[in-house]
Amino acid sequence: MSKILTRRRFITGVSAAALSAATAGTGAYLARRYGLVPPDSGGLFGIETSMTYAAHRLLLYGQPLAREFGREQISKNFPAINTILPEDDAYRSDIPSGFRKWRLAVDGLVMRPSEFSLEDLQRFPSHTQITQHVCEQGWSAIAEWTGVRLSSVLNAVGLQPQAKYIFFTCIDGWWDSIDMADAWHSQTLLTYGMNGRDLPIPHGAPVRLRVERQIGYKNLKYLSTITVTDTAADWGKGQGSEGAENGYSWYAGI
Repeated sequence: MSKILTRRRFITGVSAAALSAATAGTGAYLARRYGLVPPDSGGLFGIETSMTYAAHRLLLYGQPLAREFGREQISKNFPAINTILPEDDAYRSDIPSGFRKWRLAVDGLVMRPSEFSLEDLQRFPSHTQITQHVCEQGWSAIAEWTGVRLSSVLNAVGLQPQAKYIFFTCIDGWWDSIDMADAWHSQTLLTYGMNGRDLPIPHGAPVRLRVERQIGYKNLKYLSTITVTDTAADWGKGQGSEGAENGYSWYAGI
């Protein structure tokens, strides 16, 4: 009896593994066919990474919103982690003036390469939302963010048809990218205000990216440049972000 059960378990296990491999292979094929392969799809977890990203993009095709909260739910403590004051001399010298010299350059596959001052961004229609920041370190906090929708800035510069990724570089040296679905999403903001006040320096002043449908490390601080591209191959190791090159996923949807 034990031999029969062992044989049955073996056959069942092999069948399940074969089905899983076939499903994964089909999923990977469909992801490639419809352009739903993330930049960090290579390596040990390549198939799983592609399937997760493709599944999220299909499920979120209608661009649903991340949950928003009431002002009474704003967290009393919102940790500021990683860089809390860039070492860049030009940045530090610009703090007393309220970042009058700071500029956000937008270039790459755009019709009108531009530079925006903080005042320029504040002239766009503003948007305020109260959302939850979910950190990869295991904590979460709710805050009110005010800024301009990234889509408004992209419309102002005009994107070329082949645009696929939006890359961001930061004053503290960090860089990352998002796809067009998140770039056009109505809750993706270039924020300059937090909880009714100017964005604090430890939280990324003068301007921070908010990508509300992704985990905390995608919400870059101290923005300096936005570059529109059709490939991630020219950036670092071609994985789409500095985080992906250090073991994190490029796509961190929640």
